[in-house]
Amino acid sequence: MDKSMLADLDSLPEADKQRMSVMIDQLQIRDSLRMYNSLVERCFNDCVDTFKHKSLQKQEETCVRRCAEKFLKHSMRVGMRFAELNQGAATQD
Repeated sequence: MDKSMLADLDSLPEADKQRMSVMIDQLQIRDSLRMYNSLVERCFNDCVDTFKHKSLQKQEETCVRRCAEKFLKHSMRVGMRFAELNQGAATQD
């Protein structure tokens, strides 16, 4: 968010600020749920081969764990890179 947008938010009435805050929270929850669902779907499709047992086989469990770790590390790296780019853009203003 650039400085002019922050200034615009500061000029809003308190009730509007509250509504904006609620909307931002809802968007963050939605995005978190999307990421979680994407993680579950991807790792399940990549790792689960059969439905012969009620629980995951050791190989499937290991695969799911590795898949989740890779996904989360990648997401963290992308987030950090995005923050770096935003920081660089903010210092150029």
